[in-house]
Amino acid sequence: MRNYSIKRLNECSIDEIVDVWNRGFEGYFVPIKMTAEAFFQRAVNEGISLDKSIVAFDGDTSAGIVLNGFRTVGGKKISWNGGTGVATEYRGTGVSNFLMEEILKIHSEENVEMATLEAIKENERAIRLYQKYGYEITDILVYINGNLELGNGQEIQTVNIRPEQLSQYSFYKSSEPWQCQWQSVKQGEAQVYYDTAQNPLGYSIFKRTWKADGGLDKVFLFQVELIGEPMEETIQSVLTAIAGQQDRELVNFTTINNRESSPVVKYLLSKGFMKTVEQVKMDLVIERQ
Repeated sequence: MRNYSIKRLNECSIDEIVDVWNRGFEGYFVPIKMTAEAFFQRAVNEGISLDKSIVAFDGDTSAGIVLNGFRTVGGKKISWNGGTGVATEYRGTGVSNFLMEEILKIHSEENVEMATLEAIKENERAIRLYQKYGYEITDILVYINGNLELGNGQEIQTVNIRPEQLSQYSFYKSSEPWQCQWQSVKQGEAQVYYDTAQNPLGYSIFKRTWKADGGLDKVFLFQVELIGEPMEETIQSVLTAIAGQQDRELVNFTTINNRESSPVVKYLLSKGFMKTVEQVKMDLVIERQ
């Protein structure tokens, strides 16, 4: 293996960071080329730690990058791998193993109790790399997209709140994929649902985009978590409440890293929605002395 060196992102110039990121994901399954502005916006939105994320160098040439985020969830220190990329000319030279070993050192320094990441399901080479270092596949996540005709089914009551308020609700699921947690969707919207007897039905975190004329353009679903086995009428009413449209027009919805097993995902697939990306969620439980 070559004699690589490491720099933290806060020791690199923005040009170096963006260059190694774009080279590291060249030819990737999903295009994720970034500008400097897009990179920093993502770093802020997703809680990327610039002093705990790393770039591998071969002499003066950057060879690979790993982004790291840290949160305390349910009393546990959690880390998230927000992207591991290796430049084309360095793939197969051992730099990915070098990066993983450096990341495990950072996990130890930070007393991380669980490390998590997502990988494109077809990216078998990356999945094998993570499994080599102890990660296990714990779930299947999907992006799906389609148009849904809205309409109320079950009568429900909707309370609009800020995403950061969700942590105060006992039925909020803090263990959802990193990009779907309220901390990553602070600029989004959230709702809590009740039936007519004031029994909680669940909650959602989402973002809406708007057309130039003020009309609804698209809805992005980060979490739609409903208690128990919801009826289709409940799901329909919840999605209508999220869109904020009461007439029966078609609305475009996209799920972001939702669990494939989710009743809402199953419902949307039954309505003709198509999978656009499928990922595995991988976790590494770290035992500390």
